Amino acid sequence: MGTYIHFTEDQKQRANSVDLVEFLKMQGETLLSSGREKRLESNHSVTVRGNEWFDHATKEGGLAIDFVQYFYGHTFPDAVTMLLNGEQGIPYTKAKNDQETKKPFKLPPCNNDMRRLFAYLTKHRLIDPEVVSFFVKERLIYESKELTADGLKEYHNAVFVGYDENGVSKHAHKRGLYSEGKGYKGNIDSSNPRYSFHHIGNSNRLYVFEAPIDLLSFITMNKESGWRKHSYLALCGLSEQALFKTLEWNTELTHVVLCLDHDAAGIEACEKIEDMLAEKNKSCSKLQPCFKDWNEDLRAKQNLVAIPSEEHPQHRLKNDLCKEILILVKDMGSMNLGYSDGEDILKQAQINNENQAEAMKLATAVFLCLALKEHRQLGHQMTAEEIIQSMSEQFRAYQNRSRWDSKLSEVYDEFSRIKMSAEAIDEKEVLSYAIGFQKVALILLKSTIKLELLVQKQIQTQSLNMA
Repeated sequence: MGTYIHFTEDQKQRANSVDLVEFLKMQGETLLSSGREKRLESNHSVTVRGNEWFDHATKEGGLAIDFVQYFYGHTFPDAVTMLLNGEQGIPYTKAKNDQETKKPFKLPPCNNDMRRLFAYLTKHRLIDPEVVSFFVKERLIYESKELTADGLKEYHNAVFVGYDENGVSKHAHKRGLYSEGKGYKGNIDSSNPRYSFHHIGNSNRLYVFEAPIDLLSFITMNKESGWRKHSYLALCGLSEQALFKTLEWNTELTHVVLCLDHDAAGIEACEKIEDMLAEKNKSCSKLQPCFKDWNEDLRAKQNLVAIPSEEHPQHRLKNDLCKEILILVKDMGSMNLGYSDGEDILKQAQINNENQAEAMKLATAVFLCLALKEHRQLGHQMTAEEIIQSMSEQFRAYQNRSRWDSKLSEVYDEFSRIKMSAEAIDEKEVLSYAIGFQKVALILLKSTIKLELLVQKQIQTQSLNMA
């Protein structure tokens, strides 16, 4: 039996009260401003504020203990211990009780000219001047003139405005007009996320981007294709709220083209939004930039250095694992596997701690073979390649956030729903078995991916410690 670690209510309360912004900074995480919240640079869908957090991709959130369990994959005792490190010499600040009233939305003051804005967008960001002029004339972009809190220094931002159905400004995204470094970017306090920066045309297509600069870059590269007839939306982050609000009040928009960044966060957001659109029977397609985002593509087109794209580590690993599992499925093709073989292989996967990943790959192959057997009983001419492809297409990285070992309980829950009978059964039951076996295989694949990534991370950490 494992050791039970007891924490007093006071300890749990103090752990849950830790300020996550300071905690993450002390863990070496980089945080980006996003209105009144902070967004993780390593995972743009996650925002923190005080001792609270929220993942906009999975719609999960909570307090400090939940966050450490979720983000670092720790058990409850380990999460509390990590947050209570203050008792061992690293004091984390308790989050302040945020009683301040919400500020009303207000656009920053406009500068008397837009010289800096045009220079930044056309020279540094390479946006076509005619495209910039169009959005400026539509009052969608302007240059602000603001003062620092002490009133001693003046600074300027590009402001990208979002309007509601009645033409009232409800959202604004600011971008610092400086060519050196990353520069400031973020949404203005009290912006309504349902009304971010957009242009509505008269066709049925809506192109969706993460940031206004990406949107303008895409239009610049497609300027000669009659771009104004289409609609364009910048989420100003990864939340889907603006997309669904735009579709709600522009019913002529029947096809969505997702043009999010070519990195892990963009790929996960794409998966999530695709699934949500499918649930609403909305037509959807994807366009991925060749480089990290559309402005990097624009830079590359001008023969300038561009930041490369980043494939999702889970998808890279999934592709490799599917190739290995396909070989195992083909090798098992002549074996007469049954329900009891599924039970046995799950037990082996659970106890085989020395080579856990290999045992789980083998278990995945067994359940795919069981699914193939049921499909063939129904007369479906499904090949090993087809069932592997089907599993691969069902995989979603945004749904694979929890610890690898926590997924084993999902495997047993799903397996327990499959009750095989020795007597004759109808086609509906056979199909349900096939689907059930495929679900078990998919969960095992997800768990194997998380385990392999954990092992890779441990090896990298050991290498760094030895260097």
